[in-house]
Amino acid sequence: MAGRAASKILSGARVVLPTGTVENGRVIVEGGRIAGAAPADAPSLDLSGHWIVPGFVDMHVHGGGGASFTSGTAEDVLRGVQTHREHGTTTIAASTVTGEMDVLARQAALLSELVQQGDLAGIHFEGPFISPCRKGAHSEDLLRDPDPAEVRKLVDAAHGTAKMVTLATELPGGIDSVRLLAEHGVIAAIGHTDATYEQTVEAIDAGASVATHLYNAMPALGHRTPGPIAALLEDERITVELINDGTHLHPAALELAYHRAGAARVAFITDAMDAAGFGDGMYDLGPLAVEVKDGVARLVEGGSIAGSTLTLDTAFKRAVTVDRLPVEDVVRSISANPARLLGVYDRVGSLEPGKDADLVVLDAGFTLKGVMRKGAWVIEP
Repeated sequence: MAGRAASKILSGARVVLPTGTVENGRVIVEGGRIAGAAPADAPSLDLSGHWIVPGFVDMHVHGGGGASFTSGTAEDVLRGVQTHREHGTTTIAASTVTGEMDVLARQAALLSELVQQGDLAGIHFEGPFISPCRKGAHSEDLLRDPDPAEVRKLVDAAHGTAKMVTLATELPGGIDSVRLLAEHGVIAAIGHTDATYEQTVEAIDAGASVATHLYNAMPALGHRTPGPIAALLEDERITVELINDGTHLHPAALELAYHRAGAARVAFITDAMDAAGFGDGMYDLGPLAVEVKDGVARLVEGGSIAGSTLTLDTAFKRAVTVDRLPVEDVVRSISANPARLLGVYDRVGSLEPGKDADLVVLDAGFTLKGVMRKGAWVIEP
């Protein structure tokens, strides 16, 4: 890994800024931040023929590099974080899966220390407050209703670092838990839910603001029973997560969601588990056994999709080259939007003076060639 220089200039690339793309642009890095000017003798790196985009922000990821954020040690978690950094994700909120409450509380304490150190941007609890009808790759024996006292216990275990809790808001206590989370500045995300359209609207009105991996683990869109998907897509207060790996969503479903919600209301996520960046084989997702074959993770028992092996550089490339989305819109959905939701947009999520020098260098075909985090190269182009 290259060292951190006092100041340097990355020049000649197409640079994606909040105001649009600058041809033959440049990014000035001073120490660990983006600067507005550079000394005359600052070294320059010619990146002609490349793109420079903000570092990616993943608000829903369970592990990588063979490591689990739910059950791993601090060393394991950092290995998973590093794996995703090498694929352009410079900001990560660690997601847990359903487990015993005391086990989740202990893991939350461990993860909170890594947040304080600056290695993570927060914690996302996915489960145990989800519907057994839409449990996906969660252990049904460990699921429970979202009693506000239990939800509060889990949030408190994170020592102020909890950013999001996924809930089946139609369950007993669901609406009160949404209100509790909103009052404490924690995102209430609707997911793994069997809610009706009307129940979903009620949860949004109570303060829910994110749809956990839209379409997946919820009732399908129906013309007489529109269910949660229609309610989540139509409401301007909701940001919808999308897993753009070609497995979780048909391209037409992604296009429908993206164009209905718009670039301002989409957050591309990985929902990645341990196998991301590591390879096929047998893994554990919480207490459940998972087999990864040809890059697709499924439960050994039942065959449900069990998260993904996606990394955000792949999601970015697919969004531009397969889904034909504008580069500026993809940047918004993969960096700026999740950064705002996590409350860190003042530091990351866009290329602006004063922010952390977190950026990704892509070639003309949108293949990752370089990653910088806080002014130091993770991968030098």
